[in-house]
Amino acid sequence: MLPSRDISRLLEIMTALRTPRTGCPWDLEQDFGTIAPYTLEEAYEVADAIERGDLDDLREELGDLLLQVVFHARMAEEAGAFSFGDVVEGITTKMIRRHPHVFGDADARAAGSAKGMWDRIKAEEKAEKRRRRLARGIPAEDHGDGFLDSVPVGMPALLRAKKLQERAAKVGFDWKEARPILDKIEEEIAELRQAIAQGDEASTQDEFGDVLFALVNFGRHAGIDGETALRGTNEKFRRRFHFIERELNASGSRLEDASLDEMEELWQRAKAAE
Repeated sequence: MLPSRDISRLLEIMTALRTPRTGCPWDLEQDFGTIAPYTLEEAYEVADAIERGDLDDLREELGDLLLQVVFHARMAEEAGAFSFGDVVEGITTKMIRRHPHVFGDADARAAGSAKGMWDRIKAEEKAEKRRRRLARGIPAEDHGDGFLDSVPVGMPALLRAKKLQERAAKVGFDWKEARPILDKIEEEIAELRQAIAQGDEASTQDEFGDVLFALVNFGRHAGIDGETALRGTNEKFRRRFHFIERELNASGSRLEDASLDEMEELWQRAKAAE
């Protein structure tokens, strides 16, 4: 089996890996649920390569992400559900349908704005998906037909919070401006303090979630993306902590042996140096 630029070779490799008795034991043990976390991880690594501006890494990470698509498609084909070809046909059909201003006839190209057409076509697709689910006999409560149900549950929580808020805002369920949301954040923090004081772990978790949701709402109105902001803070924390580690190593000490006061002093030095 030799490498190739042709997608068919990747499909052949996955088929070989999933072939009983001669395939890879680990690959054969997997199912959609066990592979899903890897799919998310690879998507994050694509985003990380882009953020770092490392195009060589991006090429590799896009390959890893493509492998996840092939893996899921192969398992679906084994189950008799669909194949990789069906995935490709589905997305090409969708992209052509959603871009009549590019792929349509002269009338379609001249009609309306791309945004308006996109929203209308997506609504038609949602209605068609609902009809297909009904035809398959899926119970009504499983349709996911609520106004907010188009926001995927599997999204990172901060991003999903923002998307839910943006979706609700389309029908006017929203704050008028950012400033009053600060009062809401303080209200939620007060409720969090009360839950902590009462020793109620379930309520504490619930109120903590409310604080995060309110913070995302403030960020949205202030033009700040919560996911991006937190990634920046995560990197800042990593950078400052690495400074502590370097300074301790340079003095012949170790993180494990340093006191909290020593680390705090170095943290403040790292902060002042930025």
